[in-house]
Amino acid sequence: MSTLPVDPVANLSALISCPSVTPDDAGALDVLEAQLRPLGFDVARPVFSEDGTPSIENLFAWRGTTGRHLAFAGHTDVVPPGPLSDWRHPPFSAAVEAGELYGRGAVDMKGGIACYVAALARLAARGALPEGRLSLIITGDEEGPAVNGTDKLLAFAAGHGHRFDGCIVGEPTNPDRMGDMIKIGRRGSVSGWITLEGRQGHVAYPHLADNPMRGVPGVLAALMHEALDAGTENFPPSNLEVTGVETDNPSTNVIPARTRIAFNIRHNDLWTAETLRQAVAERVAQGLRDDQLRPGREQALKATITWRDRPADAFLTRDDRLVATLSGAVHAVTGRTPVLSTSGGTSDARFIKNYCPVVEFGLVGQTMHMSNERVALSDLETLTAIYETFLSRWFAADA
Repeated sequence: MSTLPVDPVANLSALISCPSVTPDDAGALDVLEAQLRPLGFDVARPVFSEDGTPSIENLFAWRGTTGRHLAFAGHTDVVPPGPLSDWRHPPFSAAVEAGELYGRGAVDMKGGIACYVAALARLAARGALPEGRLSLIITGDEEGPAVNGTDKLLAFAAGHGHRFDGCIVGEPTNPDRMGDMIKIGRRGSVSGWITLEGRQGHVAYPHLADNPMRGVPGVLAALMHEALDAGTENFPPSNLEVTGVETDNPSTNVIPARTRIAFNIRHNDLWTAETLRQAVAERVAQGLRDDQLRPGREQALKATITWRDRPADAFLTRDDRLVATLSGAVHAVTGRTPVLSTSGGTSDARFIKNYCPVVEFGLVGQTMHMSNERVALSDLETLTAIYETFLSRWFAADA
């Protein structure tokens, strides 16, 4: 029998050594498959494609045919390391210094995968793998467009008859120390662009032109001045942020024909993508009506709103079995009662919630996406123990 992957440090080092910057796999899924096969998992490696996006190889692994079905989800792709001179150690060398393992993806989120595999292996080593079904849903597209990854992989699994009773995502959720926080939901995200149409002309003859930049202050004020809401019991207030204003006009003596305002909304469960689209349209119209910077102009500037595809919905997981069992496992290992949070950005849990209840718990995320991304070796042991405890309790708990 092959040696079981019981050591999370060794598991993680092997994964980090693969420079799997989106969309390149660089052998990371080969490493993961080699770790899972000795544990009795069957493995599929579907590749998904869509026009305008890179093709992505994914991994779906499964074990067992009856009983409760628990999935673990994550990604082996990582963001670029940035300037190599900013790193204490090469970002794909998995160097260990002063009790910490350095490398791109150490916490986001190859570390979570390494610990989950180690937890499975430790259960297997003592003959205690749960009686039931286990799956891993692993993509290489989370840090990229997220088009050819988890969403399509879930449909692939469903098409092959897999139905899940719960899922844990191994994203780094803890702000400061292990046991701080479990994510039980996420705010939604909606993005778009507002194009204001004017009339191009010479700066010396403004009466012959119509500068769309004069409409920008009114629109910005209407968009951001009044809060969208005050938050809910489980979610912070929604916020709309303008993220860019551009004209594509390189000349200082030309009044531009149009300007574009980019924005993103992070919203709670008081809103849907459709209700936000209506609210933004109303605010833009009000901002143009309130325009005070275009004297003598009776007609408002024309505004066109373009919405980004695939908005993310807000969601909240209310599955007591999943949330309480994970919270209890965290407390049993760390002595801490984790905060149940919906903070932060979006994750692939936004796709998983359409198939089953989902929660997120992983490492401390303080260094994710930074130079010198790193994880404490002790945290890898702690997370492995939490996953091991969670697996045993989730399958053993009464229905």
